[in-house]
Amino acid sequence: MVTDVADSGVAADELKQFIERIERLEEEKTAIAGDIKEVYAELKGRGFDAKAIRKIVQLRKKPAEERAEEDAILDLYLQALGMQA
Repeated sequence: MVTDVADSGVAADELKQFIERIERLEEEKTAIAGDIKEVYAELKGRGFDAKAIRKIVQLRKKPAEERAEEDAILDLYLQALGMQA
């Protein structure tokens, strides 16, 4: 049975379930973030550049067309600043 809080229309049991789900997911997110941190520490320990790897991971999330457009704009701006031939 759903319990309303002071006849406000808020279903307390349902609200509590949502909050508990969010809390569980936040805990999982924290655990996963810790796992990712460990992987970066491991690759750094093996001589890889963590900053470069983070950039590669970021780039792989984007569609090729979006990456190409961003690269073209970056090249244009670098040329305008005399930083690229």
